[in-house]
Amino acid sequence: MYWTSRRVAERRTLPFSEATTAAAHDALEVAAGKVLRLATDYPDYFPLYTDHGRWKHGKEAWTNWCEGFLGGQMWLFYEVGLGDDWRPRAEHYSKLVEERQYDDQVHDLGFVLCPTWKKWWELTGENAGRQVIIQGGDTMATRFNTKGKYLRSFLAPDSIFINIMMNVGIIAVAGLETGDQGLVDVAEQHCETTRKHLVGGDGSTSHEGIFDLDTGEFLRQTTQQGWRNDSSWARGLAWSLYGFTSMFALTGNPHWLATAQLNADSWLEHTAGPDPVPPAGLSVSFDPNLRLNLWRDRDEMRCAA
Repeated sequence: MYWTSRRVAERRTLPFSEATTAAAHDALEVAAGKVLRLATDYPDYFPLYTDHGRWKHGKEAWTNWCEGFLGGQMWLFYEVGLGDDWRPRAEHYSKLVEERQYDDQVHDLGFVLCPTWKKWWELTGENAGRQVIIQGGDTMATRFNTKGKYLRSFLAPDSIFINIMMNVGIIAVAGLETGDQGLVDVAEQHCETTRKHLVGGDGSTSHEGIFDLDTGEFLRQTTQQGWRNDSSWARGLAWSLYGFTSMFALTGNPHWLATAQLNADSWLEHTAGPDPVPPAGLSVSFDPNLRLNLWRDRDEMRCAA
């Protein structure tokens, strides 16, 4: 997890069966092998998306939101004991994104900095990681719209994304670490706005909301990645569940836990079936005669896994 509270981290871990543990270890070994091959064959390269089935190509990376995932995986391999060699690799790939702590053009600083610099800080206690996270949280907070009480998306000043729930915690961490209640308030207010306008009563989520910049009034739901404006985009719903759970762990606010539980109920209701990969849109009725109904969220999970 990107952020945890001490009381959550100290809870007793439920035991797994030997078979489950062995399978998880095998999966980690496979993942580590793939990451090592990538770092060896294409050093300092960050895969972002595919083009005609190929992940290495010359297209522009429009937000670089995945750049923290590679170093984050390396830190996890080090954490679970796959070898001390993973630490210098993880440090190197973390340093490659260090300057992103000042990036005020995107809403993705949690994605970039928490798997890398926050994990570095958590595992080693080194203060450099703490300072990067604090600066990243400060930078992220500059995106706050005081009239609408939301963190604007990278797309436009009047836009809010459900994706931001995966990033808002870096602001809360910065506030809690420095004693800056204003930062914590920004994080909580964004959560409240998201809960009110993007999370439905059944726990489903819309991808995007649009606000009036003059008044801060919420205008409508829309989408950039869902099936349609009123659909619940699968990855966005998962991000909402994770984000509200993380904010509850940080703040103890029961409203965020209740929202996460609604998200989980919605997920379970709409993903039952033999296919482990969910449909991209969970809360719309599809025409069974349309080939587009075969669109699942596999392509959407390339970078989010």
